[in-house]
Amino acid sequence: MSQRFAPSSGLFAVPLLLLTVTPAFADACGNLAEIKLPDTTVKLAQTVAPGTLVPPLGMPAAVFHNMPSFCRVVLKIAPSSDSDIEVELWMPSTGWNRKVMGRGNGGFAGIISYAEMAGDVRHGFATVSTDTGHPGDLLHADWASGHPEKMIDYGYRAIHLMTVQAEALIQAFYSSPAKYSYFASCSNGGRQALMEAQRYPDDYQGLLAGAPANNWTNNLTGYIWNAQALTAAKDSLILPAKLPAISAAVVAACDAQDGLKDGVIQDPRTCHFDPAVLLCKGAETDQCLNADQVRALKTIYAGPKDPQGHPLYTGYMPGGELGPGGWAGWITAPEFGKSGQYLLGTQFFANIVYQNPKWDYRTLNFGGDIQSMNRTFAALLNANDPNLTAFANHGGKLILYQGWSDAAISPLNTLHYYQSVVSALGPRSKDAIALYMVPGMQHCDGGPGATDFGQHDLKYDPNTSIFSDLERWVETGVAPGAIVARHQDYPGSHATAPMTRLICPYPQTDHYKGAGNIWDAANFQCR
Repeated sequence: MSQRFAPSSGLFAVPLLLLTVTPAFADACGNLAEIKLPDTTVKLAQTVAPGTLVPPLGMPAAVFHNMPSFCRVVLKIAPSSDSDIEVELWMPSTGWNRKVMGRGNGGFAGIISYAEMAGDVRHGFATVSTDTGHPGDLLHADWASGHPEKMIDYGYRAIHLMTVQAEALIQAFYSSPAKYSYFASCSNGGRQALMEAQRYPDDYQGLLAGAPANNWTNNLTGYIWNAQALTAAKDSLILPAKLPAISAAVVAACDAQDGLKDGVIQDPRTCHFDPAVLLCKGAETDQCLNADQVRALKTIYAGPKDPQGHPLYTGYMPGGELGPGGWAGWITAPEFGKSGQYLLGTQFFANIVYQNPKWDYRTLNFGGDIQSMNRTFAALLNANDPNLTAFANHGGKLILYQGWSDAAISPLNTLHYYQSVVSALGPRSKDAIALYMVPGMQHCDGGPGATDFGQHDLKYDPNTSIFSDLERWVETGVAPGAIVARHQDYPGSHATAPMTRLICPYPQTDHYKGAGNIWDAANFQCR
């Protein structure tokens, strides 16, 4: 994190209690209330003693167990008259590891990432997060209509200003700057990470971007495409009760292509599944699809196209239909209009694009409407620029990870972005960017594959975490390699041991050596 500023230059639902702490740190923390920073008000600077953190927003107390003493600073940043960016910075009173961790948000943000911050403090990081300029939940954007400055804050400005002001406060509190700076997040948080690399390449040395929604406008266009596909005809709607049959047919067609029958499709690009095999031969049941549903499923797999047939966004891969993070949560739902894709897509177009809460998703034209929308919003929200030269020039390292079974962000989108960066940077790319494509992983985590590899700090393990590979790369220059990932409830499990597999840096994939337990990563190699 560059030292640009010298030190001179919704709160929790219930107050935090304060017990006796080391006087020197209590004074240093309290004194931060007097610091002057551009466009910034310090609303609170308070030392939080061990065991006194009251869980915010009704979050489980277990998330905040074993918290050490830390300095909690709450900021309001207002770069415009219509800006109200809330930021929280937590700094360990003792045992600081000389590192700072920035945390992002999913969806439309509106919530500070308290749980991740708690894990960061336990591991010795100073940690910072923001609501990006508005309170709310991840699925609604009613705050955006008529507020272009708030859209700029959400699009890119809030994360940058959060980072800059945290830098100054860390310097003031510790009388020393952070030696290493990191940002780790997933989904919209992955978009935020790439926006930092592209717009503000000096802000962070290490970025961990999971399932990045960097192609934001076209990704949400795809959400409306899927909603239209599911309601194109009277009988098009695919309800969650049909998903087990779809998943079983996909697995039957493609699971064994990698030589193992393990319920996980290694690379769905090689899976040429035809939904027509599910066409009902007689009366319709949950074990088959009617003709309208077959067309809808093909349309969703294919992805959105303009009237001339040109792709607008990549389609979704077969293999991620089941599970809490699968299609039942994202693409379809027990009741139409309740899925994550429908809510995010309609909120984006109704409140941000057209600023009309009565906008009807069925009216969207995938030609001129999308061209006009992108002219207005692509530069603000999309992080598609592959030229990371400035980021690479100062030694920045970026790790991308993406599940092949993601039903929210198409895995092909992340793969295409990675390939575009490699093409733009040439041979230098090996020193700046790495990608992990995770078989069987859904959105950010979960799914039938080995998907627990410490991508969230609550699961941080310095021996197996993907974040520890990023730290090693930034701090020692050792490029990331294979990561051992786990899945406890794998097929055939008796819960005596987890399934483990290797997650290999792309373009490598894990291959069975031909002998030994197929649920043990020791019997696999990357090649």
